[in-house]
Amino acid sequence: MHIVDGALANPVVIGGAVAAAGGIALGLKSLDLDRIPTAGVLSASFFVASLIHVPIGPSSVHLILNGLAGLLLGWAAFPALFVGLLLQAVFFGFGGLTVLGINTVNIALPAALTWMIFGRLIARGSPFQGAIWGGVGGAFSIAATTAFVAFSLALSGDEFLPAAKLVLFAHIPVMVIEAVLTGFAVLLARKVKPELFPKVAST
Repeated sequence: MHIVDGALANPVVIGGAVAAAGGIALGLKSLDLDRIPTAGVLSASFFVASLIHVPIGPSSVHLILNGLAGLLLGWAAFPALFVGLLLQAVFFGFGGLTVLGINTVNIALPAALTWMIFGRLIARGSPFQGAIWGGVGGAFSIAATTAFVAFSLALSGDEFLPAAKLVLFAHIPVMVIEAVLTGFAVLLARKVKPELFPKVAST
């Protein structure tokens, strides 16, 4: 899921950096002191889960757990996932520093969208119903991330269209795995510590 340095056009890289900066600022604003330990754990979980990856053209396939990060952190998933991506780029060369912004947007924005769409549904029903919606949210976050990655590649030139299509299809098994993992994690959290889930503002 990491896009590597040099794979994208400059306008896409710059736009991603600006969008990531806005998301991180919004996330830091919403991150209270009580939620910092949760953010640290989820950032570490993302870091470890996505270390094992299979390269596919200019991207790669691996677990992300961004849906769970979004459900537990809301907009604060932006700085949490940014830190994980930064450490991976610095220590292991995954992705790269010039594409850090667009990689952050592609992974953290779906996390925030998952929270906005499924957050109320998880909090409203029983723990089991919450787990079902959590699983759907986990799959949705991967689908959205792959769509964002494919769109980023497509914006950079027609030569990336085959890779963009490959990214979409290659992540179907990942969607299933993430759905199961996120569903079980939500079930456990709803039973043990339901206050972990941030409230979604009413519209």
